[in-house]
This record gives sequence, C-alpha cells and structure tokens, in this order.
Amino acid sequence: MNILHVSAECYPIAKVGGLADVVGSLPKYQNKLGVTSEVVMPFYDNAFTKSNKFKTISSSKVRLGVFDLDVKIFMLENNDLGFDLFLVDIPTLLFKDYVYSPNDTERFLAFQIAVLDWVLQKEKRPNVVHCHDHHTGLIPFMMDQCYKYSELKTVATITTIHNAQYQGWFSHDKVYMIPEFDFTQVGLIDWNHQINPLAAAIKCAWKVTTVSPSYMEELKSNANGLESLLSHESAKCVGILNGIDTQVWNTETDHYIIKNYTQKTLDAGRKANKEWLCKEFGLDPQKPLFSFIGRLVGEKGADLFPQIFDAALHHLDISILLLGSGQKDIEGALEMLTYKYKGDYSTYIGYDERLAHIIYAGADFLLMPSRVEPCGLNQMYALRYGTIPIVNSVGGLKDTVIDVEGGGFGFVHHQLNTETVVETMQRATVLYDNQNEFNKIRNLIMQIDHSWDSSAKAYINLYKSLKK
Repeated sequence: MNILHVSAECYPIAKVGGLADVVGSLPKYQNKLGVTSEVVMPFYDNAFTKSNKFKTISSSKVRLGVFDLDVKIFMLENNDLGFDLFLVDIPTLLFKDYVYSPNDTERFLAFQIAVLDWVLQKEKRPNVVHCHDHHTGLIPFMMDQCYKYSELKTVATITTIHNAQYQGWFSHDKVYMIPEFDFTQVGLIDWNHQINPLAAAIKCAWKVTTVSPSYMEELKSNANGLESLLSHESAKCVGILNGIDTQVWNTETDHYIIKNYTQKTLDAGRKANKEWLCKEFGLDPQKPLFSFIGRLVGEKGADLFPQIFDAALHHLDISILLLGSGQKDIEGALEMLTYKYKGDYSTYIGYDERLAHIIYAGADFLLMPSRVEPCGLNQMYALRYGTIPIVNSVGGLKDTVIDVEGGGFGFVHHQLNTETVVETMQRATVLYDNQNEFNKIRNLIMQIDHSWDSSAKAYINLYKSLKK
C-alpha cells in the first residue's frame, strides 16, 4: 500500500503548529508498519532547505488560471526522516521563508494543482492521498471532478482536520483558477456563498478524520460554521487520537535538556533542569513551577492569562514561566506582570525549541486552559517528561488527561474563567506539598504510552477499509 501525505507543514522542514508534528511523525511510523508512506509539501526558503541537498525529479509548468508557472519537484537526499520527502518549488509563489501569507489562495491552489499534475506522472501512483487541513482541501474535489484528473477518480482520499477554525475561504471570482470541471458541481466547493476548501474536502473526501474522538464530537456543535455539514457527513467521519514521536521526545536521549534522565533518575534529572530554568529566569527553585508553552491567542485561553497569573501569583506561593507569542496586546500585558512579580514570574516572548524541551523537563506543571484543542500535543510531551498537565476539559485534552480526584494523574477544570483556573492551580500546589504523592504521579505519567504506534495502525486500518 502506498500513501501520499499532502501538507503545508511538516516537522522539521517547516513548523507553525501541531500539524507539522503530526505530518513529521505519522508517515515514519506507518513505514515501520510495512506500508510505503511519503510526504509532499511546498518548498520554503528556510534553514532546513538551505542546509540539505535535493535532487530534481520533475520540471514542468503549472497552469493557474491564465498563467503558466514554472514548477520543480525536489526529493530530499541523504534522508533520515523515516519517509521520502518531496518538495514542490514554484518560485514565483512558494519560494519564501514563511509558511503562510496574505496571498495563500494562489500559493496553495498552485501547490495542490502541481501535486496532482505530479501524481498523474508518477510511475507508481498512491493508493491513498491523505490531505491535511484546508491548504490541501481542494485535492479531493479536483481528483473527483476536474476533467484533467479523471484517471485519479479511483484513488482514495482522506482529509484530516487539524483545526476547523481555519477553512481557507476565498471568493467565487477566483474559481477560474481551478482546473476545468462541470460547473453544475460548483456546489461541492461552495459553503455560505464562498469557496471553502475545508468544506469541499469534507464533502468530497472518501473519509474525514480529526485528531481526537472528542474533537470530532465537538465539531458537530462548534466548527466555525461547518457544524451542519459535519453532522450531515458524520457517517464518514472518525476521530483518531494523535501520538507523539517518542524518538524525538525521549528524556534519556534529548540533546536539548540540561540533564538526561530515566524513571529511575527522574528526581536528579528534573531537579537539574528546574534549577537551570530558575537560575536563567530569576525564579525560586523551591516553589512549584507552573509553565505555559504555545501561541498567545484566544483559542489557547491566553487572553485570560494576565488575570489568571495576577490572581494566582497574588494568592499562591508559586512561580510561573511562560514561553510563547501571539496577539500583541496579550504579549504586552504579560510582560507588564514581570515588573509586579519579579522573582516569581517571567516570560520569553517568542519561540525557542531548546527552551521548550527544558521547560517540559523542569517545570512541575503545564497549563493548557484551551477553549479549543483538537488534540493537543503539549500535554503528551509534558506527561512523557514527568510534568503534570492542568487542562480545560475540551477536545484531545479530555481524551488524554484524567483528574487526580478521579484516580487520574493530572488536573482538569470544566469551565474557563480566572477563578476556576486559579482554584485548579491551588489544588496542584497541595499535591506539590505532598512530595511522596507528587513523585508517585510523576513516575506514573512517564509510563503512559502516547506513541504513534497505535494511531498509525488505526490509520492503516482505515485506509484498508476505504470504499467510495
């Protein structure tokens, strides 16, 4: 069986969010299970492409409306990713150092057309084209409806929704850029009087998946306008929980962290990482250290962080360390708190991969008060490293974290407001003060298996079941 994953992101080539981690891991684990799984994505002018070698396997033109654009397909040489990687280079549109931009309609439509043109030429065509999010959402429609790709009608398509809030809308006046199709079928790509690539994918893909069972259920009532469509198409929808790459996220071998550790050496290893963090950011290593890693946006509950942190630091004897970036007003309010709570609170506005790993290895608790969390990987990284998650009961967080009061290993709140989150943080400090119980839970969570093994098998079983 041959699987072709099509995505805008893939770790470590280009990463904006959790999509990159999934596409960088799932094919690797599928290949280990005996299928041939490949990835094709845009070529970006970034650190990865500058530091690696590629060979050209195809040179042609891509027709975008009335324009013919030069396109090359590159294949990564000296590949140690665990899967074959192909990059679509369209210099006039995609040769940039960023992933997303204001002209994404043209960029990603040209990318999708170029991918299908290449698939037509391939000596061995895939059995399944697995599309990820709206940037590839028109591929199932084009394979089924565009005259040019009629030979691909029998190739199965899957769309995975990583985040339904983003749908790739564009106006009908750009529909001419899509290869010719029977215009009576334009309703397949329309939703609410706009071209909606994610809606098109839901309508046209053979199967629709998302990244946790709970998120799939939530989408029927909260999908940014697609609720009725997902309810109507529910028979072909399934939620499969993401995994994490346990080769990358491994406390014994992680080259980013200050001191490596195993379950047996957990205390010494985590102490060294926490002491480094506290020294670096002027915090007290004796206090429980709460952390956040991620985007400072409303989806993550970050608009409430200034009030939550202010109240928590005022009432609790704790430290807080934040790593993230996003909305400028949130960034500014969070930085202002560093003056009020110097010695107990610090921020790093931006992103630093090494620091993220050290925080997972050294913080006592990870905060994830998300409003929307399709799956969430951060809580799985935290569990793997012995950091106890504090989460809102949504999406994949609901599927992966069980509250200590229910015999579990984390802290779960069921409302998102300042008072509830601070109360949950207070419960966490009580656990921290009971070091025997605290260490017992840290030991337990490091044993939880969130690897890609079972998830990769679930996708392969889904591929094998595909019928139109």
